[in-house]
Amino acid sequence: MSAAVEPATGTSGAIEARLPEVTRTGTAVGVLPGPPSRSALTAALPPARPARAVAVLIILGVAVAVLALLSAGIGQMRLTPGEVIHVLAARMGLMLGPEPAAPNADAVVMSIRLPRLALAGLSGAALATAGALMQGVFRNPLAEPGVIGVSSGAAAAACGGMALGLGALGPWGIALLAFAGGLGTTFLVYGLARSDGRTEVVTLVLTGVAVNAMAGAVIALFVFLADTSAREEIIFWQLGSLNGTRWQYVAVAAPIVIAGAVAAMALARGLDLLALGERPARHLGVDVERLRIWSIVLVAFLTAAAVAFSGIIAFVGLVVPHLIRMILGPGHRVLLPASALGGAALLMAADLAARTLVDYADLPIGMLTALVGGPFFFYLLRRTRRQAGGWG
Repeated sequence: MSAAVEPATGTSGAIEARLPEVTRTGTAVGVLPGPPSRSALTAALPPARPARAVAVLIILGVAVAVLALLSAGIGQMRLTPGEVIHVLAARMGLMLGPEPAAPNADAVVMSIRLPRLALAGLSGAALATAGALMQGVFRNPLAEPGVIGVSSGAAAAACGGMALGLGALGPWGIALLAFAGGLGTTFLVYGLARSDGRTEVVTLVLTGVAVNAMAGAVIALFVFLADTSAREEIIFWQLGSLNGTRWQYVAVAAPIVIAGAVAAMALARGLDLLALGERPARHLGVDVERLRIWSIVLVAFLTAAAVAFSGIIAFVGLVVPHLIRMILGPGHRVLLPASALGGAALLMAADLAARTLVDYADLPIGMLTALVGGPFFFYLLRRTRRQAGGWG
């Protein structure tokens, strides 16, 4: 566990290795001799690559648009991209593209496929942004939102509602329970980890592990107590699914995700300075504790908004920010928006696969992301370790 929190190499280790000698000398425990200058610490950050960053953002944005256009036409009713454009343009009073030959094409695209695509993009963006925030706060590219118990808390609350028959309230009731459970668990973890006005990262992680274990036990209890239909609903929700998405769900999730992404961008500079270490960040005027609080609150809101309507979707918040960081570096001004676009593209592609891999079946999207993301992340982990010469 300690290696997962404070790796010997990685983003923070590479940055600290480039610090001027005056910031790395001192006593045997590594105490800084005095406040380093702003210019010295800024010079230690990796050089910016604006051309590459712009190119990656454009590529990801185009990928999201192309995936949306293709996915809206793929399914049991096949539509060409031109026919999809005609349906969308007709809603705006325009006449573009060939008119669809299939009946009810307008209803299929506008009422079934587009809401699902929109929620997939929002959920992916929320999970990836939350993952980037977590990795910045913990100064570790292996961190992810599940560390602080958001997903497990949401799952426990939602499973409790299903087992106790509250599913009769409809998907809104389960979504509200999941949202409340995710936020409540996060604040519980943070409150238990906080001591003397400060929160240590190691304590926060260990508290999250304990709460996650307790939430897992609660879920197991609800599965045991539930009847057959509720048990199947619990298992399917835990695997993650966007089936049955409505525009009402998108209307609730969209403001939360957009506001959370904008607020995350406001924390970008503080997260960049925190990558140099807590002490140098404090010398440069960063309130580390406040930054940590706001980051964790944003992670809770973003993850809970995604989990509440789509169920548990693993690895998006872990793989996407890690991959973007490998391409663009650790600067959060670019990392956060690129992660949001990458997460949206990944989950939209996964949802397309979930709908089309098996005829007349809708595979759980969380199962697909775990099956693909697990081996892929293992490859990234091995590759990064070889390049860095080991973790310690």
